Amino acid sequence: MNRRRKRPNWFLIILLCLLILAGSYVNRYIIADIQPIGVPTPTATVAPESLIAQADIEFKDGKLIPAIETYKKAIAARPDDPTVYIVLARTQVFAGKYKDAQISAEDALLLNPTNSMAFAVRAWALGFQGDYIQAEDDIQRALELDPNNAMAHAYYVEILVDSFYDGVNSFDVIEKAISESQVAQALAPDILETHRARGYILEATGNYEEAIREYDAAIAINPNIADLYLSKGRNYRTLGIYDDAIDAFTRANALNPEDPTPDLFMSRTYATRGEYGKAMQYAESAVADNPADTNLRGNLGVMYYRNSYWPEAVKELEYVVKGGTTEEGIQMESINLVPDSPRIAEYYFTYALTLSRLERCGEALQIAQLVISRIPADELAVENANEVTNRCQQNLVTTPEAPLSTATAEPAATIESTPTP
Repeated sequence: MNRRRKRPNWFLIILLCLLILAGSYVNRYIIADIQPIGVPTPTATVAPESLIAQADIEFKDGKLIPAIETYKKAIAARPDDPTVYIVLARTQVFAGKYKDAQISAEDALLLNPTNSMAFAVRAWALGFQGDYIQAEDDIQRALELDPNNAMAHAYYVEILVDSFYDGVNSFDVIEKAISESQVAQALAPDILETHRARGYILEATGNYEEAIREYDAAIAINPNIADLYLSKGRNYRTLGIYDDAIDAFTRANALNPEDPTPDLFMSRTYATRGEYGKAMQYAESAVADNPADTNLRGNLGVMYYRNSYWPEAVKELEYVVKGGTTEEGIQMESINLVPDSPRIAEYYFTYALTLSRLERCGEALQIAQLVISRIPADELAVENANEVTNRCQQNLVTTPEAPLSTATAEPAATIESTPTP
């Protein structure tokens, strides 16, 4: 009991306490931040506003497909905002994705059933798909909700003009379209859609030079929309200013190389100038862009005929007249011969002319008679159908000559129909 007590070693005690505290810190803060092997590192979330701003820049730069994808990312970050669905739908229309645009506008309407712009953009998309009745219902609903919606008035112009072109409405709607374009101008004279719509109605009424000025005004607002150059080029082509037309189509092709329309327009323009070799090259490019389009196949067949590639011409034009399956396994739908469609008539009578060149007169005469009986008012088509009959009659009374080689043969003379705006 008299043994002396040892004094505590305070240095050792403090050291142990520090070690305990250090271990606790490592366990709580450092080890917790170390990710297990195989678990992906989370990425920072981008604000919807930043994504929308990025998509707006991509749209202005003409990068429509990237803009569409960025708008979709913004929607994923903010799925309850109808305005993002609307700008997505508008971009999809400019990119030619009309069904997708319709769906995006409908998604906006699910979020806000009284949104004027959602109805307007859906109407615009439906018009491009040929559903003019529903398109007019939607555009009128948009204007009921907001009579000062300038874009709705501009979209209405295009719907009315297209419905007239497709024979759904009479010429009376053109006056309505003129009025709607003027309202759009009064409400918003400086937006792209106003100038585009005004140019479209001027083109429809034959005021091609004024239409070009309106399309130029729209291009000044956004110089990277391919469709504006297509419209401008159409008007130059109608005026016979082919170099400027080709320049416009080339610009459209550069902005949207996946679209076959610029190649088709360049093919027709070069053919009008008699440059059939170039016309054939662009016709082939158009088919490569969309091999399932029967109309593009028909145009390629015409260009093969003009270059005296008759077996190739028959192969392509047969898809128009009879349909069939391509070597790649694509199912082609035939196109019916109807009045007031000079281009389809051209496919049919060129098919008959090509068959007669190959001395397949039994088939050629059947097509020629079909043309004469079905579209007797089409003077160009009837004239070429009669040429088929005359050629086949000559084959019956004379010894047929061997077909000319594709390198030297001259195509039969056909008359170019006047292009419609």
